[in-house]
Amino acid sequence: MTRFTIEEVCWEPRIPPVEAESATPEQHAALEACPPAQRRSTYFLTLARDPASLGERGALFNSVMYVPRGLPRAERELATAVVSIVNGCVYCASVHARRFAELTKDAEVMQRLLEAGLGTELSPRRRAIVDFAARLTREPGAVGAADLKPLREAGLDDLELLDLIHSIAMFANANRLMQSLGRSVMP
Repeated sequence: MTRFTIEEVCWEPRIPPVEAESATPEQHAALEACPPAQRRSTYFLTLARDPASLGERGALFNSVMYVPRGLPRAERELATAVVSIVNGCVYCASVHARRFAELTKDAEVMQRLLEAGLGTELSPRRRAIVDFAARLTREPGAVGAADLKPLREAGLDDLELLDLIHSIAMFANANRLMQSLGRSVMP
């Protein structure tokens, strides 16, 4: 089995998560700001120990990943899977690989990325997104205007570029939180 997988991966926290049944009103409110499918996950229950930051994180996540304008959602998922692969976050790579596959109905593309690596053959638009996501994750201080040229040539407009950068930056943070607070457990 490869290091990264499209299969569901578990996550074990290093800090005990909040018990949903005994959460404070502030913790419940913060969890409600998160995507519905995540509100009972061990990870989000761990983040609920600090309800103020979880509430802000949940609102940010929703506004970056789920808005109906700009960069298509599947391409946001592609970028966040790439960020997670570069950062070595097995759990996040698996979640966003599955979401990309579900949205595109094309699991083969993601399976190739996970098995053969980020250099696998892709359409020009996907190639531009993958290359930019990997570069911005690896070398954020080295990215400049020239790095946007392949994205523009692939058809991304200014709002799509901003959405892409938001997704990549947010997952740099999300991966670090997940990796610091716990560990991925392969299926």
